[in-house]
Amino acid sequence: MGFVMTAPSVLSFSTCDFCDAHKADDTGAFRVLPPVFAAFGAVSVFAGPVSTVKCFEDNTLVKAAVDSPGHGRVLVVDGGASLRRALVGGNLAAAAARNGWAGIVVDGCVRDVAEINAAAVGIRALGLMPLPTEKRNEGQRDVAVQIQGVWVRPGDWLYADADGIVVSATSLN
Repeated sequence: MGFVMTAPSVLSFSTCDFCDAHKADDTGAFRVLPPVFAAFGAVSVFAGPVSTVKCFEDNTLVKAAVDSPGHGRVLVVDGGASLRRALVGGNLAAAAARNGWAGIVVDGCVRDVAEINAAAVGIRALGLMPLPTEKRNEGQRDVAVQIQGVWVRPGDWLYADADGIVVSATSLN
């Protein structure tokens, strides 16, 4: 299902090197997310196989995901780029860290920045918003999502470091 990242393997990649190696890729197997994500969480570099949630201003499925075993995966949340509600807060970040998620990428907002930054998980999001979501039990899990115009599918591999975020159909290292 996945793997648990160890410190040496986390530090053994560079998104810049991946981009250099795959810059001529025209198959769509290698993709780069736009530079619109801010870094949060206590882990600055993370990677792993992708699991997805598609939701809009309702984090019910995000909570269910991070409450389950992460197995070193990265949760990619398609929040429709909403800046009106936070899809991840301190409690969910702590749950993700506790349950073995390598990281969370949110096409939307997060909140509780002090708690999130203390959690042993990598988080990328568009920004901060103190308003919580509404709980409507809506959304989809493990479906292809479009994040800032880039397709991300369950089972893809996501790599995030200080230079950016890349996604590949296969493991790159």
